[in-house]
Amino acid sequence: MTTTEGIEAVFLETHNWGRAAKFFQGLGYRLEFDTGHNSGQLRNGDGPYLFIAEVPESKEPETRLVLQVTDEDTFQPGPGVEVVTPFEDTHFGTREMTVRDPDGRLWSLQAPGKG
Repeated sequence: MTTTEGIEAVFLETHNWGRAAKFFQGLGYRLEFDTGHNSGQLRNGDGPYLFIAEVPESKEPETRLVLQVTDEDTFQPGPGVEVVTPFEDTHFGTREMTVRDPDGRLWSLQAPGKG
């Protein structure tokens, strides 16, 4: 059975992609890519990457930590881990599972895509 491998990323929603990207660049993050549709990925050193996505003003922005899973096929959550959604393909080529902690926070677990 494999376990998570630590924090892979921070997923951050914002109401203004440009301002958010500029803010983090002002803190030393460098832009790795801009998707061209109000989202992109930044990184500071060798740590977890930061993915920022713009959401409509009507939606409350969320932040979610993404934990790395190297092998989805051998990963089994332990007791006390509520699986909200099993591993599913993402539009960006990975597989993602969502779990809920005892305080109700959602966490994403990201594994390599199959293909």
